[in-house]
Amino acid sequence: MTRPIVGIIGNSHLINDSYPTHAGGTMNTEAVSEVSNCLPLLIPADPRYVGVDELLETCDGFVLTGGRPNVHPEEYGEAETDAHGTFDRARDAITLPLVRQCVDRGQPFLGICRGFQEVNVAMGGTLYPEIRDLPGRLNHRMPPEGTLEEKFALRHKVTFSQSGVFHTLMGAQEVMTNTLHGQGIKTAGARVVIDGYAPDGTPEAIFIKDAPGFTLSVQWHPEWDAANDPVSRPLFAAFGAAVLQWSLARQGAPLQKTA
Repeated sequence: MTRPIVGIIGNSHLINDSYPTHAGGTMNTEAVSEVSNCLPLLIPADPRYVGVDELLETCDGFVLTGGRPNVHPEEYGEAETDAHGTFDRARDAITLPLVRQCVDRGQPFLGICRGFQEVNVAMGGTLYPEIRDLPGRLNHRMPPEGTLEEKFALRHKVTFSQSGVFHTLMGAQEVMTNTLHGQGIKTAGARVVIDGYAPDGTPEAIFIKDAPGFTLSVQWHPEWDAANDPVSRPLFAAFGAAVLQWSLARQGAPLQKTA
């Protein structure tokens, strides 16, 4: 059968600092195709080209990817400062209403890094502009030097709620993850359940309470080595199973049992 379609939210990017593109990391495509067993479709996240309603009808699920630009602070009622970094207002205009509609419809999404932050903001939450400036917090940013293997290396533990959603999925209450972000959750949005924390108290894993569909989101980057990593693989596999279920239900086909 035809694989269900996962829309991978792209980011605005300049090639050679001059040629505008919409881009997505190959590792996202690989994780969706090889671990989630879905057809990856890169989405140009700009309301000039795509609409939320047509995305919902075209795709069966979505990966809200990481990206260098941050959610604009006006989206959560705060003033812009230099600490907030760069922005992509076009992506904000697509992803924030997309998250809310997916929650209402039960349509699956997986939030990653910026995507994790988008989910919180979409549900009415706020963000800290720079985690490392807070007393007692670690520096969660990407190491400035080194190979990709070094930048995406496992750097800290994440502890999940006892018998919670992530604990059950991973089969472990503590896991090791990479960390490549500057911002983080300040206040959780309505129905946002923080289900995992870094050792310094930074929220790392969330889901939406009582949502009818898959809403798991993480602050780390599980797309790195997703086929082999013991934390990434069950996350993308569970997401893929949820997307398949959504696709079958939309087609009116009998639902298949998933693990």
